[in-house]
Amino acid sequence: MSLLQVKQVNLSFHSKKLFQGKDQPKVLKDISFEIQEGTCLGLIGTSGAGKSTLGKVILGIQRPQQGQVLFQGHDIYKADKQTRQKLRRDLQVVFQDSYSSVNPRMTAESIISEPLKNYEKLSVEEQRRTVIELLERVGLHEKDLKKYPHQFSGGQLQRINIARAIALKPRLIVLDESVSSLDMVTQSLILQLLSDLKDDYGLSYLFITHDIKAAFSISDQIGVLEKGELIELYDSNDEFFSSKHPVVKRLRESVLSEHPRFRTIRAWENRV
Repeated sequence: MSLLQVKQVNLSFHSKKLFQGKDQPKVLKDISFEIQEGTCLGLIGTSGAGKSTLGKVILGIQRPQQGQVLFQGHDIYKADKQTRQKLRRDLQVVFQDSYSSVNPRMTAESIISEPLKNYEKLSVEEQRRTVIELLERVGLHEKDLKKYPHQFSGGQLQRINIARAIALKPRLIVLDESVSSLDMVTQSLILQLLSDLKDDYGLSYLFITHDIKAAFSISDQIGVLEKGELIELYDSNDEFFSSKHPVVKRLRESVLSEHPRFRTIRAWENRV
């Protein structure tokens, strides 16, 4: 079943400059795709491709000029107030910068309990117990409850952001470059955590990234975005690594040149 449907989304940012022509360049051009229940779509693209803008459109932050975003069958830009509130509960996000995503004056307990306060009617003890369970589920401990953001590493703080995102047991989480600022070891651990949570909670993800290796470690399907256009969708590694599309070829070459120790990627190309 389709959890999310994006249908022919178009978006332009209108310039206020004098003598600007009527036709503004499109940031997103006729974007259409679906995310099924319990799956992860990895959205790959270089900087400026429109990935984060598309994420904002899906989250209901940036209204497109044309097209629809249907979440659980509801158009998020036309739904009534009550429906929008339910959709917000079921649609969460984890951003790239773990520090700017939290209030530096709030403890880990306060950060994670924020959505619980907004949506659940729990006693103080029930809420504390739930937060401890969430902390432990993402690999932290009860002793971390009263710590502030500056007392955590980037990886630890991203775990707190993930705990906050799963607190309400959402249906879909948008992961916007959520591991790109982490070192490789921490990145690997967070990706494994996300994969485990996906299986345990039946989550669906939109995994926005420029990192092909990270995308393939967690995604069931891969989409390639270039200059606001969804170039192609791939259902397997073989399809991606056998693609003749010039944009996909450049992406593959960039991985090989930047990370020589991952040149075993050539093995995928030799298989097809």
